[in-house]
Amino acid sequence: MQARLRLAAAFASLWLCAGASHAALFDDTEARRRIDVLTNDSNTRFATLASQIEQSQRAQLELTNQLEALRGEIAKLRGQVEVLTYELEAATKRQKDFYLDLDNRLRTLETKPEAAAAADSDPAAEAAEYEAALNLLKAGKFADAQSAFEAFIVARPQSTFTPAAHYWAASSSFQAKNYTRAAELYQQVHTQWPEDVRAPEALIGLANTQQMQGDAKGAKKTLETVVAEYPGTPAADVARQRLKQRK
Repeated sequence: MQARLRLAAAFASLWLCAGASHAALFDDTEARRRIDVLTNDSNTRFATLASQIEQSQRAQLELTNQLEALRGEIAKLRGQVEVLTYELEAATKRQKDFYLDLDNRLRTLETKPEAAAAADSDPAAEAAEYEAALNLLKAGKFADAQSAFEAFIVARPQSTFTPAAHYWAASSSFQAKNYTRAAELYQQVHTQWPEDVRAPEALIGLANTQQMQGDAKGAKKTLETVVAEYPGTPAADVARQRLKQRK
């Protein structure tokens, strides 16, 4: 009897130990599973965060590039505005000078009728044609003004208005965005009539044209020519200021 009791006690003890071992094993497996879940979740969150950071960095770089491009475009537009503003101011001044010059010429012709009658051409007609072309320029009809001045140059190459006609033809061409022809005409004023009052202004116009064509080196050289050849003129002051801004 006692032997049976001892045997039963032994079985009970083994059963309790097995149960405890099974519970411990279950707890360990559950802990590992939870650790794996947390690890996977952390890895997923880290990967998502890294992707977001990378996208943010790419977006920031793209924005920086766009800002730099915008700054360059603004600088270019400012340069064009500066050129056009100066051209307009110069044109306005030259128009006023022209009217004074025209009035003086007409007065001179009126006091010398004999010389006028002996001339091969009609000075009054020349003045009328010249003024008609200039009126087109004043009205903003730049292409028409260019054509009118060019026609005047061909028809009256020996006219006293010819240097001014070249200058205004160049200005009209510039305003009409015909930069190649404008450069040719501005250059002709300087080359053929270097002592003309419009010669230094023609070089400024040439520099403006070269700038609009993207020839920065050529524009710089032309501005240096203004300073060297016409040091005491308003055009030279403008050229010095432009060169200073380039440094």
